[in-house]
Amino acid sequence: MVAIRAWAVHVLTACGAALALMALIFATGGQWEAMFFCLGFALIVDGVDGPLAREFKVAEVLPRWSGETLDLVVDFVTYVFVPAFAIAASGLMPEFLAIPAAVIVVISGAIYFADRKMKTDDNYFRGFPAVWNLAAFYLYVLQPPEWVGFAGVVALAVLSFAPVKFLHPLRVRHWRWLNVALLALWAVLAFVTLISGLLPGPLVTVPLCLIALYFFLAGFFRRPA
Repeated sequence: MVAIRAWAVHVLTACGAALALMALIFATGGQWEAMFFCLGFALIVDGVDGPLAREFKVAEVLPRWSGETLDLVVDFVTYVFVPAFAIAASGLMPEFLAIPAAVIVVISGAIYFADRKMKTDDNYFRGFPAVWNLAAFYLYVLQPPEWVGFAGVVALAVLSFAPVKFLHPLRVRHWRWLNVALLALWAVLAFVTLISGLLPGPLVTVPLCLIALYFFLAGFFRRPA
């Protein structure tokens, strides 16, 4: 029973890869809302599998299989690879900007995920945590001018390797109650955005941007450990 439970956690984590595949299939058909729904479910999976793995001591029960490696593989395709394709195929930039932007995303994301010190001792991310799924989501919602969108991608890629902290809303203890509340509100607003065809209007877009700004700046001025 203990082994079955541990395997179930690994399978749950691996389901993130299946969600990434579904997201890519929807993206190739230009079904962007469905793509973001799949990436959103992958975010939920990524949020619950870690606590389950620690609760059920999966690493001790199944030492042959690395949950950390599995998680990195799944995170790369859901956080980096599929969003990079979405940026390249979005039509929000001309090809001479969109393709280089996508290349920047996958290269910087791959290097970031190889960083053994991507997290600080107090559970902040060191540098922009390669959450390109969220960056792509805001790109689709805000639809900035072409060069602004490209500059934003470049800036985030550079910040991946900057000596600044970025908030992990579930694991950082400082103001965790506020972080979790804002994360829940963001999820509701993001759902409304998707069912609105990525055109929710300012009553949703403005709070979405303010929450993103909070998460972006919450750890920015805290010195990395």
